[in-house]
Amino acid sequence: MAETSSRTLTCSVLFAELADFARLPVGEQMKRKRLLGAQVAQEVVQVPKAERVVHETDNGVVVAFLADNEAALAVAIGLQAAASAPALRMGINLGTVHVIKDLNGQTALVGEGVNDAQRVASHASTGKALASGSYREVVARLCADHAAVFHLVALRGDASGREHELFEVRIPGAEAEPAPAREAPDAASVFDAGPHLIISGYERGVVQRALDELSAKGAHVISPITRVGDEWMASCEHPEVRMSECRVEKLGLTAVVTGPTRQAVERKVGELVELGARLQGEIEQDGEAWTAVCDSPGAGG
Repeated sequence: MAETSSRTLTCSVLFAELADFARLPVGEQMKRKRLLGAQVAQEVVQVPKAERVVHETDNGVVVAFLADNEAALAVAIGLQAAASAPALRMGINLGTVHVIKDLNGQTALVGEGVNDAQRVASHASTGKALASGSYREVVARLCADHAAVFHLVALRGDASGREHELFEVRIPGAEAEPAPAREAPDAASVFDAGPHLIISGYERGVVQRALDELSAKGAHVISPITRVGDEWMASCEHPEVRMSECRVEKLGLTAVVTGPTRQAVERKVGELVELGARLQGEIEQDGEAWTAVCDSPGAGG
């Protein structure tokens, strides 16, 4: 007989709720929930399935990132930048979560970590993401560049009277500022959001050129170029991330490397060469994949 299982851990939690959900007709509620589910699935695809748990709520989605704290920030930024995503309020928190699998094999998330993420989201404006002080502190220590993304916006009191800092997540350069006319920059700004890159600029052509350059390196476009305030923005995969998709198959003293991009295969081959392998011939494209053949380390004489 199947039994309910659970585990408890401390991790990052992203709570995304649909704005003004209760006021929407039932048909529109269902439509927006489907859109949100599809967008979240697209944003978390770079996170290994074993390292994430996605759970639908009555008015949104909660995602627990079991191994990579920075992934919650990357997904929140991706949802903010996605033109097709419905209007959201988001909260990010670091706390204790219980991952429960019921008799039917369905997974649920409960615990203070989830409750606190929901409370943080409730203070966010539509289209914005807020983070708790605990989450901001941990992520800022992991990467100094992340500190610039968080902006203190409020101190909120809890039931015991303690105040907690809340930080708004802002993509650098995304806010429109009243200022004199600017000279168009020669290059777009590219913000590294973990598995995603956010590209922004004051001219569509500048953003398009940057996006084309990244696409040529193997990055897939996630959200197309869209006007946000007085800037143009887009997002794409980080080319380097796709290296994790490379497969190395050992056939006797030969290793066959297969990957989604030439650049990813080149890097994987480089790792093998450092271990003593030798590349046989050229890296070649086979359909949508790229392939290289190497002598396994120690195969030569």
